[in-house]
Amino acid sequence: MSSKINKLANAWRNQLTVPWQAGLAAIQRVIFAVYDKTDELRLRASLGEFELITQQAGKDWLLLDVTDAFPRWMAAQEYRNAYFESPEDLAGYPSGEITEFTADLTAQLNTQIQAQATADTVVALLGVGTLFGLARVSTLVEGIKESVPGRLLVFFPGEHHPETHAYRLLDARDGWNYLAMPLLARD
Repeated sequence: MSSKINKLANAWRNQLTVPWQAGLAAIQRVIFAVYDKTDELRLRASLGEFELITQQAGKDWLLLDVTDAFPRWMAAQEYRNAYFESPEDLAGYPSGEITEFTADLTAQLNTQIQAQATADTVVALLGVGTLFGLARVSTLVEGIKESVPGRLLVFFPGEHHPETHAYRLLDARDGWNYLAMPLLARD
């Protein structure tokens, strides 16, 4: 495990030492594990460590990987060939959020969460970097946070600016202000 990812895992371990308070608003149960986009493969190789840390803290782990969500969604579309020829026909393109895809993904994740998560479950969302230009992470998190009875841990390749609570996915787009708790690799 790389030094930065190891530090992020240790920050997660420390976060889990704090007892979970009941009755928190959904936004207070969202945690963004912020890491450098160049550490994506290292993070993926270390997911087992995050799961083990979670289980050692007496919590359940539910990994939801959205890495291939768009290709699966597009493959299921009746008019996919026409969309490849004219992507502007997709509602929301090129604004950075294909609305039908985002709505379908949100509904799918909500179904999985409601079927599998309890108040002691960490729902880990992986692969949000692959949504860049297709769906907004903020829209997705807003759409699923109420379904998560425990904690939502979003593995977030990008930056967090504490003075403004702004998150920037892949350091590439203007950030958005979001009050989720940041989990950072500290020295």
